[in-house]
Amino acid sequence: MAKKEGQSLNAAKEGFFRELYQNLQLIVRLMGDSRVNLPVKLLPVSVLIYWVVPFDFLPLNPLDDALAIWLGYTLFLELCPDDVVAEHRQALRKRSAGQDQTKGTAQEVVDGIYKDVS
Repeated sequence: MAKKEGQSLNAAKEGFFRELYQNLQLIVRLMGDSRVNLPVKLLPVSVLIYWVVPFDFLPLNPLDDALAIWLGYTLFLELCPDDVVAEHRQALRKRSAGQDQTKGTAQEVVDGIYKDVS
């Protein structure tokens, strides 16, 4: 039973990091989209500056940084037009599904011939 719990925890961690990576990809795509307003695009930039520049408003160093990053990217995704976010999410899902389907197939195998020249 402990083995199943460990497996479910690993799956949960994998799902969390996969979702985080997809959200980062989504933010990068939205930053490059001209349909998103410039003031909205300044939000992730300001969060990045807050994370890099060493000034803290609260004495909870890692916690307030994590909270600011989470709040910044969540607010950014909420302020972007819903149809643009949905379009980019769909494109990312299609790309992700295409990568998952090719795993383990012959497309990953590199076939070649070598010749020993010594």
